[in-house]
Amino acid sequence: MKERLMKIRSDLSGYWTSRTRAQKGTLIGTLAGVIVLAALITFFATKTNFVPLYTDVSRSEIGKIKETLDSQGVPNEVAPGGTSILVPSEMVDDLLVQLASEGYPESGRIDYSFFSQNAGFGMTDNEFDVLKLASMQTELSNLIKGVQGVKDAKVMITMPEQGVFLNQGNAEASASIVLNTEPGYQFSDTQITALYNLVSKSVPNLSTDNIVITNQYFEYFDLNNSKSGSTGTSIADQLQLKKTIERDLQRQVQMMLGTLMGQEKVVVSVTTDIDFQQEQREENLVEPVDKENMEGIALSAQRISETFTGNPPVDGGTPEGGDPTDNFTNYAEGSTASGDYERIEETINNEVNRIRKNIVESPYRIRDIGIQVMVEPPVPDDPESLPAGVQEDVEQILSTIVRTSIDKESAGELTEEQIGEKIAVSVQPFSGKSTATVLTGSAIPWWVYVVGAVLLVVIVLLLFFMFRSRRSVIDEKVLEEEIMLNVEDINTEKETESTLRRKQLEKMAKEKPEEFAKLLRTWIAED
Repeated sequence: MKERLMKIRSDLSGYWTSRTRAQKGTLIGTLAGVIVLAALITFFATKTNFVPLYTDVSRSEIGKIKETLDSQGVPNEVAPGGTSILVPSEMVDDLLVQLASEGYPESGRIDYSFFSQNAGFGMTDNEFDVLKLASMQTELSNLIKGVQGVKDAKVMITMPEQGVFLNQGNAEASASIVLNTEPGYQFSDTQITALYNLVSKSVPNLSTDNIVITNQYFEYFDLNNSKSGSTGTSIADQLQLKKTIERDLQRQVQMMLGTLMGQEKVVVSVTTDIDFQQEQREENLVEPVDKENMEGIALSAQRISETFTGNPPVDGGTPEGGDPTDNFTNYAEGSTASGDYERIEETINNEVNRIRKNIVESPYRIRDIGIQVMVEPPVPDDPESLPAGVQEDVEQILSTIVRTSIDKESAGELTEEQIGEKIAVSVQPFSGKSTATVLTGSAIPWWVYVVGAVLLVVIVLLLFFMFRSRRSVIDEKVLEEEIMLNVEDINTEKETESTLRRKQLEKMAKEKPEEFAKLLRTWIAED
């Protein structure tokens, strides 16, 4: 066995020393690549893929869930921020069912089921009121989350204290609601009205005027009270109308630019100057039927023609019965007058267009408007990362909105310079933006693909070098055989009895060393 190991070692040593430097490097690289590949395959095959089990849960609740999982021997990790916990992907469904049966997660919200589970005689009135208010808020939050476009809702209700005396009257309740809406979703007036009515009818003595609904972006959802029929005559109505116009324009621009660049990359502010002067007038216009010739339609016509021919008039004379001293204020018809007379009279009754207009001007006009937009580049610290031409496109969009929104009679025709003065676009990073931690689930990270590509390239190179080295070895063997074939036999020794005996002894010494040693001892003893 030892001789076989020594022979294998000598063969390997001879094989290694007979290789060239390039062949040695290829063999070492191949061996190292195979080891690295095997290690990576083992790492990824045995790696546990963690996915979120619960997210956006309080830290105390995460601590209880982690303690429960540790006691059951379930691998788990707490995500950065301490509000999410990760478990292996193949155990998520089982753990959700198991923990739900144990009452996890305890959200801290109290619903109406609390009273059926914890009813007792030891509860005071104050405790009952607090629990009732908390359960009411929870139930309202669950109802609102069922509305399309709402991911989560938080409800805060303020109930007035009941007066002791009858003449104090009952105060009204109030409610504040914050909605976590889906990005880019626009609620219709019907949905907003339904939300107001849902909250108003669920809480006693709560009118829609005491309800405030906003989203996570601090955008208010105001109730469109169409039954008031207000035309903006009071200051409150004018301010509300101005606020509504600015809010609609802001949402329109925010939705358009948010779709282009991302909702969190754009901030929009809109200011307006509105003319609330209302004008009512009556116009009675008369226009010809034929405007080119300025003529109407002839309904009736009357023509009178008179002619008279007599003697030529006589010069001088005194009017008959006249007084020459009355300054010719009284005349009497003379008898000697004569001459020619002609009279033509024509009367035509034409029909024209008679137009009567009762005009009531719009209750408001937008006299001026200003739009301010802040855009964050894709790389916040690099303003040059914003693609060329995007800022010009944004300014063009805003100029179109300004041109179509301003009243033409109040502002007249605006030039490009005047429109450009009403638009401000700023490109800079947002320092006050809150960053949210994004938990990656079962998605494969990008570096896995990079490692796979590198390994593929390494394997291809190793195969290439192996085939190349093998080919070079074959070429060397062929070359050696050719050289051996061309070498002349320089053994000119003649075969004799002594040389034949010497060869036999050498063969015996190699194959049977023990017998050869005995033969030598015999020869020495005989001598």
